[in-house]
Amino acid sequence: MTVREFYRALCCIVPRELGCDWDKDGMAVCPDPDREVKKVLVALDATAAVVDKAIAEGYDLVFSHHPMLWSGLKAVLADDCDGAKVIKLCKSGVAAMSFHTRIDAAQGGVNDILASLVGLENAEVAGEECIMRVGNLPVPVSAAEFATRVKQALGAPVVLCSDAGREVRRVAVVGGSGKDEIGVAMAAGADTFLTGELKYSQLSEPAGINLLVAGHFYTEQPICARLCELVAEIAPDVQTDIEISCKVTVV
Repeated sequence: MTVREFYRALCCIVPRELGCDWDKDGMAVCPDPDREVKKVLVALDATAAVVDKAIAEGYDLVFSHHPMLWSGLKAVLADDCDGAKVIKLCKSGVAAMSFHTRIDAAQGGVNDILASLVGLENAEVAGEECIMRVGNLPVPVSAAEFATRVKQALGAPVVLCSDAGREVRRVAVVGGSGKDEIGVAMAAGADTFLTGELKYSQLSEPAGINLLVAGHFYTEQPICARLCELVAEIAPDVQTDIEISCKVTVV
């Protein structure tokens, strides 16, 4: 299967139409669309380290969740981080693609996985962009107890909890940045909102809803296993490996 065929097959399973209009995902670099895909390196982010590993170890494709060229390039320069990655990929013939908000919204995607990991039942789609999931805990708990459960389930080093004094029964989740989604969570009847990032001003006044922040990386990293499954669905003989792209630690 060529790079071109590989991308088209994936788009049949998770089409671009599922994503947000402002998103920059899809094929970012494709120096040789007819290159045969034998090895795929999956990562949350197509960082310089991930690109270097893919080239050094003979991968044909970098498949990330976050778009590699988020802001767009006005010039391709070797002394610019994004430009350097593009140059390296093109020289080596390695392609790079991402599925971002489309896999956030897709069934079995980022937020379905997140809802399942933290123990929600009967999770439903919420919001106009169909990214948020809202589900129920089988047994209500305090906000602090739920935060501990989230920390353990995601392997997060820390979870911020802004306790509005409400028992946790109905929870909304958005992996990654949920700073614009608090109102959506409240409209969906949630008493608690779990996400990866919020502003300090939002956490300081929870406005009637418990707010939990578990980190952008930790709320989205589980999708990498699903990206590997997607590869296996369309090309069972292709080798896939996951590279941890985040090197941030808590000390």
